[in-house]
Amino acid sequence: MADAKITRKPLMRFVFYTVFRYLFRLAGLLLFRYHCIGRHHLPKSGGAIICANHQSHLDPPLVGMAPSRHCIYLARKTLFSNPLFGFVISMLDAIPLNRDGMGIEGIKATLRKLKSGEAVVMFPEGTRTKTGQLQTLKSGFITLARRSKVPLVPCGFVGAYDCLPRGGKLPQFERIRCVYGPPIPAEQVIEMSDDALIELLTVRMRECISRAEISRAS
Repeated sequence: MADAKITRKPLMRFVFYTVFRYLFRLAGLLLFRYHCIGRHHLPKSGGAIICANHQSHLDPPLVGMAPSRHCIYLARKTLFSNPLFGFVISMLDAIPLNRDGMGIEGIKATLRKLKSGEAVVMFPEGTRTKTGQLQTLKSGFITLARRSKVPLVPCGFVGAYDCLPRGGKLPQFERIRCVYGPPIPAEQVIEMSDDALIELLTVRMRECISRAEISRAS
């Protein structure tokens, strides 16, 4: 199993992340009437991969701002070239990815984070949806989960596509709901075939999305 200890962050990074999380929470509440259900399903410590659907550029903060623990994000390497934005995502511990995928460096960096007890946010669809619906999941998360021996935590949200769909420039202020589901244990991840695991995670993510839709409609 991955180390259950929570990695101690440098004070500057800890403060920076905490401030940004609360700023995003405030903005989410005021602008999008954001609400999250099931945050307790994310383990309080130890490595984990949060697998969420991908609706818009708003997704990373929407997924990571609800939990009380620090979450690690994956970001395209080109984003780090912007002085201001690159500084921000570096302080948030983002892992740089190549344009065509994770690459060896990205995989190694992600594995190090997971094995040191970090929670990493991933979007298994690989790209933002064009319709708002969940797309077919890609298998890249499987190797990371098996090698790091961490659970998969399904997450689904609705509303982000209505706020900022693919190709949109300015966000619309619609309600957003996010749901975390029960994790798939590391032992089960190791035992299942790739196809079976993708099918199970798809079902779990759809369940989260359905709960989010019900919450948003109420």
